[in-house]
Amino acid sequence: MTTIPPAPGVRPRRRTRTAEPTPYDFRRPIQLSREHQRTLQLGFDGFARTATTVFTSSLRTVCSFTLVDIQQRSYGEYVDSLGPSTFMTLFSAEPMPGLGVLEVPLVATMSCVDHMLGGPGSDEQPDRPLTEIEDGVIRGLVERLLGEMRYALGPVVDLEPTVTGVEYSPQFAQVASAADVMVVVTFELRIGERAHQVTVCLPFTGLLPHLTNATGAGSVSDRERVQRAQSAELLQEQFARVPVSVAVRFRPITLDPAAISGLTTGSVLRLSHPASAPLDVAVAGNTFAHATPGTRGQSLAALIVDTPKEHS
Repeated sequence: MTTIPPAPGVRPRRRTRTAEPTPYDFRRPIQLSREHQRTLQLGFDGFARTATTVFTSSLRTVCSFTLVDIQQRSYGEYVDSLGPSTFMTLFSAEPMPGLGVLEVPLVATMSCVDHMLGGPGSDEQPDRPLTEIEDGVIRGLVERLLGEMRYALGPVVDLEPTVTGVEYSPQFAQVASAADVMVVVTFELRIGERAHQVTVCLPFTGLLPHLTNATGAGSVSDRERVQRAQSAELLQEQFARVPVSVAVRFRPITLDPAAISGLTTGSVLRLSHPASAPLDVAVAGNTFAHATPGTRGQSLAALIVDTPKEHS
């Protein structure tokens, strides 16, 4: 195959960009690795399958619950992405510190209550907080969902979710500070023909150690372990060859600014270094050996000696 060069003066056409650039915030580097995302995806995929059964059996209508996305976001960004009113179930996430959130849009919550009370679950639902009876009806469904989440995330963390409260305004939900990093999992809940977005929010700092353990040695292939061992050996070998500046010096003395500014040619400084004491061998200001001065050929030299004992 012969390649025809471009005509003189004609710039070659650039390759068409296939994807849009992704913004990167250097103030908050992404820490949710692909391995962690894969581990969470496996767990929440299982949760989505069992949640589909929970919704279908509870509402007595055809429902689907599918995983859409897993992201690392600040709590402030998560709150801003929600509507002005929604149904947020706050739950403790023991053994992880902090609270988690199971958020269902208010219209979807009202539709669920309507179905569970024998209604048609129409698209037109009231935009208001739940009554005491409605709250009791939906609480059973929420507790079943949290139980399925506990089972699905069992291989990652032995979660013990317990409902601690309900909030209808995201701005007033005291879950974390605005800058705290969270793991936000987005699902699509489809009740009949209508789709709703459901989210689960978990504290990232509490989840990270469990993700690290879950993606430990058992999830690394033999080839990757060999590569890591070789890299560690090469790194240690290179560290042994890094040049370091070494100083052979007298013991330092302390002078006031007036004495320093008064130094001229011929001035004599009285050192605190005894005439019989060896010199200090230091690196970066830290003394690690002692030596006596001498010569080797035409150059000065220092002979390492035993560290002198300090007399009290």
